[in-house]
Amino acid sequence: MTRLGVIGHRDISEESEPIVEAALRRLLVAKGGSRLVGVTCLAPGADQLFARIVLDLGGRLEVILPAADFRDCHVPLDNLDDFDRLVKSAVSVRVMEFQQCCRQAYMAAGTAMLHTVETLVAVWDGRPAKKQGGVSEVVGAAGRLGLPTSIVWPTGTSRAPRPCAAAGVG
Repeated sequence: MTRLGVIGHRDISEESEPIVEAALRRLLVAKGGSRLVGVTCLAPGADQLFARIVLDLGGRLEVILPAADFRDCHVPLDNLDDFDRLVKSAVSVRVMEFQQCCRQAYMAAGTAMLHTVETLVAVWDGRPAKKQGGVSEVVGAAGRLGLPTSIVWPTGTSRAPRPCAAAGVG
């Protein structure tokens, strides 16, 4: 089994999702398809897209949630059914020691994920994080660990404007 982790933007634009999905699917098929274990924090956006593809290919899903309140406070209402379905499909779910989500919880979950995988997949526009625990920080941590990282940001991909800056990590 090949263990892949994912970090990525929550706010991929709706028109970009099919482009990112196709690129992720090609990468995941090349990395092992049904022989994959995908490790994710299961945030809406890139993480959940990755998780659905892993499961669709017949791989296994492992989830690391940043904090006990992640579902209740950081998963949008219109995403709860998808989130719950993915959690139920996971072979394991680990919740970090934080009771409430915060930037430190996101970074701790990202770091924990990095220590369990062989390769990181980053759905990332290449920009630096504005706050701790963002995509670029996790990519940087992977680099310091010597962990191979595949960047996925196909031509034509964009991020949607975010209605609330406090809605989550990068």
